[in-house]
Amino acid sequence: MHIADVTMFYTPVSGGVRTYLDAKRRWLNGHAQHSLIIPDSRRFDQGVIHGVPALPIPFGHGYRFPLRKRGWVDTLLQLRPDLIEAGDPYLTAWACVEAGQHLGVPVVGFYHSDLPRLVNSRLGHWTDPILDSYIRRLYRHFDRILAPSQVIANKLAHLGVENVRLQPLGVDTSQFHPRYRDVALKAELGIAKEIPLLIFAGRAAREKKIPLLLKAMELLGKNYHLLLVGPGMPRGVPDNVSVIHEYVAADRIARYLASSDALIHAGDSETFGLVVLEAMASGIPVIGTRKGAVAELVVPGCGLLAETVSAPALADAARNLFADGHLGMGRLARKRVEECYAWDRVLAQLLAQYQELTGYTGQKAEESRRA
Repeated sequence: MHIADVTMFYTPVSGGVRTYLDAKRRWLNGHAQHSLIIPDSRRFDQGVIHGVPALPIPFGHGYRFPLRKRGWVDTLLQLRPDLIEAGDPYLTAWACVEAGQHLGVPVVGFYHSDLPRLVNSRLGHWTDPILDSYIRRLYRHFDRILAPSQVIANKLAHLGVENVRLQPLGVDTSQFHPRYRDVALKAELGIAKEIPLLIFAGRAAREKKIPLLLKAMELLGKNYHLLLVGPGMPRGVPDNVSVIHEYVAADRIARYLASSDALIHAGDSETFGLVVLEAMASGIPVIGTRKGAVAELVVPGCGLLAETVSAPALADAARNLFADGHLGMGRLARKRVEECYAWDRVLAQLLAQYQELTGYTGQKAEESRRA
């Protein structure tokens, strides 16, 4: 079986979508053929990765936005995959639909980014009817829509999108592991070892609610410290906050997470929340909110959820977590990830969905190799 992934969200500093696609490409080796089609400044073919020219987005941290379908459709027709997966709801998704129709193969839409929420957070809710109609019109063309969380599956169902299946993402439990805990980190940050160290890592996008997180730290005061890691983080922060203003490779993130005492996430609109799994795999609990997909990951015993999306509620959740004994929560969080979200388990579920759509079973794959 040959699977082709198409996405705009693949740059050296991109987040969850790239993590998913890289893990998928590694895991599929030996299970299926894989091709990845991404935007670039030029057309190229480098093994499994294929570039299609697209214009750079100003101040877009390397992201590019295609304006024409033709190059994407032509690349897919040349590759002739058995299944196509569209990773975003823009022009490339329509190219996937067109190529799938030409080839007569199933096309899957993975709803990684919640387009209506992203737009109305910047332009206002007057755009909701337009975008809701667009989502219904686009996704009715897919043979299956994958949602990374139940909250997103429910939202798509509410919009009238049919044939939605839950497909969570995963985490590399070897890359993110408690063994990377380094007691020297607190000394590097200039804080005493008994001070609880909170961490948040990711992009400083609006939906991450970094200003709310900083207000919570002001309420927590000098007896707590926060490490913010990622590009675009604010410069003016409270005294109990340290900031690493750059994209950080996974091995460094693994050390920072394992060496902290808890992840704190103020966002209330995550479609999944990979950094939450990375923290849990690192053996630390999570402080989050009850809104969005984070609440689905942070089950009882793996952290605490703020009752409202507010700085006082987040601060209270942090105090309560450290009052209740957070070390046991970290061990339960690690166990939860190992049992439910290791990439081997998650991607085996995904492959089963592909096989269901294509009829390309393991037996059929073995017959094809022998032929």
